[in-house]
Amino acid sequence: MADFYSTLGVARGASDDEIKQAYRKLATKWHPDRNNGAKDTEEKFKEITEAYDVLRDPDKRAAYDRYGEAGLRGAAGGASYHHVDLSEALNIFMKDFGGFGGLGDLFQQGGRRQGGGPRTGQDVKITVELTLAEVASGVTKTFTVKLLDACEKCSGTGAEPGTKPQSCHTCAGSGEVRRAQRSFFGQFVSVVPCPMCSGEGVVVTAPCKKCRGEGRARGEHSIPVQIPAGVSSGQYMTLRGLGNAGPRGGGRGDVLVVFEVADDARFERDGEDLYTEVLLAYAQLVLGADVEVPTVGGVMSMRIPPGTQSGQVMHLRGRGLPRVNSSGVGDLHVRVQLWTPESVSREEEELLKQLAALQGAPPEQGRSKGFWTKMKEALGA
Repeated sequence: MADFYSTLGVARGASDDEIKQAYRKLATKWHPDRNNGAKDTEEKFKEITEAYDVLRDPDKRAAYDRYGEAGLRGAAGGASYHHVDLSEALNIFMKDFGGFGGLGDLFQQGGRRQGGGPRTGQDVKITVELTLAEVASGVTKTFTVKLLDACEKCSGTGAEPGTKPQSCHTCAGSGEVRRAQRSFFGQFVSVVPCPMCSGEGVVVTAPCKKCRGEGRARGEHSIPVQIPAGVSSGQYMTLRGLGNAGPRGGGRGDVLVVFEVADDARFERDGEDLYTEVLLAYAQLVLGADVEVPTVGGVMSMRIPPGTQSGQVMHLRGRGLPRVNSSGVGDLHVRVQLWTPESVSREEEELLKQLAALQGAPPEQGRSKGFWTKMKEALGA
């Protein structure tokens, strides 16, 4: 595997800012949304994001510098290191360079153009609120949004019917002008958008009365979105060519659908794995019992073996959430806890005293496995 520093093109002593700048430059170049989702660019994007994810974290970076990738999987680097998938890579990119206000600048998607000609329309962001049940199964939702469409009267040209835009005399239709500047080092020539036609190469001399020369008007659209199972908050999907129309015949931007998954009080989520807790009476832990455990879709029965300790974690394979855009399902981890009543009846108190007299004191720490040892064994550490 390539060295993480080489992957980002930085020196081993690079500062955090240098690492971040190098990653941003490479991620912008190899981002799937800029390369039509090509598979080779996805792999490159995941590779550089994985390197960045390690080097941006002081603990992971220290472990990597000392032991290499092997150190990331040991105690020094923590057990959380793993190769990132595409959804995780996109999520890391979005969180660190985030906000969709910045995506247009990063990819030039908002009002972009190639050379002279009309600009592409702005992208539109839709935030989708999901429940954990919808995440588990995937769901299709339809949203009504107001978008800019090509003006019906002038067919998007911005010119009053019967007329048409004229070639710009300032830039001769190229949409660009050259500016020469002299300095101590010599003459510099810069190419900038034409100030007369705003880089479009044409000028509307008789603006359309309906759209006032803009070439577009606002309309209402219903957009169905098929959301895959397993998504997380902060992840997003791109619907290409469904955003706002550009001015005066420019193409449409994209619709960016951002996911927000509501918290479920029954569970803690870690990727595709879920964690929950059930309270049991003392007798159930000692004698064993069949108890109901919450799942995303309802409840299920789980067998508690005799002699189970409070705090022990049971693992229910395949009862978690699907892996987004991949096969496989996560697990449900159930921690059992002893329930202690706040008050007891006289009869219960007498019985508890008799039980305490029969059992005596618990075993000493040195003669029994400690709590943390048992927890590690339960978690497979």
